[in-house]
Amino acid sequence: MESDSRLRRCSVLFVEPRETLDLDLAGLLGGRDVVASHCRWVALAPHLDTEVDIDDEELAVLGRVGETPWRRYEDLASTASRAVLARLLDCGLLISDAPAREGMRRRDEIVRGTHWRSLSAVAHMFSRWRGTDVADDARITRDRTLVDLVDEYGLPPPHRVQCGEARIDLPDCETTALDGLLRSRTTCRNFDPSSELAPADFAAVLKRVFAAHAVSEPLAGVQVIKRANPSGGGLHPLEAYLLLRGVQGVAAGLYHYDVVGHALEPLALLDAATATALAERFVAGQKYLSGAHALVVIAARFQRTFWKYRNHAKAYRVLLLEAGHVSQNIYLAATELGLGAFITAAINEGDIEQAFGLDPLEQGPIAVCGLGIRARRCDVTEFDPLGVVWDESGTRR
Repeated sequence: MESDSRLRRCSVLFVEPRETLDLDLAGLLGGRDVVASHCRWVALAPHLDTEVDIDDEELAVLGRVGETPWRRYEDLASTASRAVLARLLDCGLLISDAPAREGMRRRDEIVRGTHWRSLSAVAHMFSRWRGTDVADDARITRDRTLVDLVDEYGLPPPHRVQCGEARIDLPDCETTALDGLLRSRTTCRNFDPSSELAPADFAAVLKRVFAAHAVSEPLAGVQVIKRANPSGGGLHPLEAYLLLRGVQGVAAGLYHYDVVGHALEPLALLDAATATALAERFVAGQKYLSGAHALVVIAARFQRTFWKYRNHAKAYRVLLLEAGHVSQNIYLAATELGLGAFITAAINEGDIEQAFGLDPLEQGPIAVCGLGIRARRCDVTEFDPLGVVWDESGTRR
């Protein structure tokens, strides 16, 4: 029974006073302010994966209940309305030890057991997309010209920062193969749908970027690996989940990359139409990116990093930085092989999690990279000011 249970607040909770502006037609007709402001309390708790509107009475109750000690239901009911307690229990902001409330309690225990920093957990969970198409988002500016942007926003901040007039000129460096590789790196938006990615090239990129160069066991049961990129604490928490639909000899489907065994682990096979639709959903409707022969989801195993850096203010930031390191290595490995690559953070994390069976509190997508063979023609604009990839007519060199 509820009356026999004990309660506590969920482990992480932020409450935002959110304003909504509406057009006040009565005010407009009466010569008063035409904009009406309405404020409400919005509760953000990462174990819920959804926002919850609360009222003043519910906010007051939450402010009197801690997230650590359990308190008897009847003790709380002596100072708070039972209807309010029921509402807060039903929406998951209060946690109960009653067997009937086990599901919500387990979700909250994942947050506690993973050792999330509270601000990081909220930022991570509530910046995720599901079912979003960038074409439907008025804040996305991809179809607006530079003239349109300048007309609306003014000039952008300058392309460089100068700190005073004094200068010390530095010597130029000797040009090496690395310089050529770096200058050739460009984001690909034009993939050839009629071609297939050679398995040797595909495998080479995965091995150079994700594979463990060495595995060490400094203490029994503690394995650490060396990879091509730096990693906070040397923990390397990033995984590669793949949606393949254009790799020669590999069936279209969902896969996971084994970083030690250098092998693909099949998760689900897909027909061509389903794979194409899923790819487009992963990258939020960016069709010029969904055409890549292989999509690589960079996903973080939060427990791997938070095991060492518990409730740490910098731990989540380190994960995001590491995804950037990995994406640059994908670019360089692909460029050396004459392949196209991209990275995007405009992704539907919720759809990706569902497809691969990931719990976003424990393992979540950070970005999606693409890999494939470039098209012969540049139909979608790419930034190639050095003309390394495309000639003046838009034909691939």
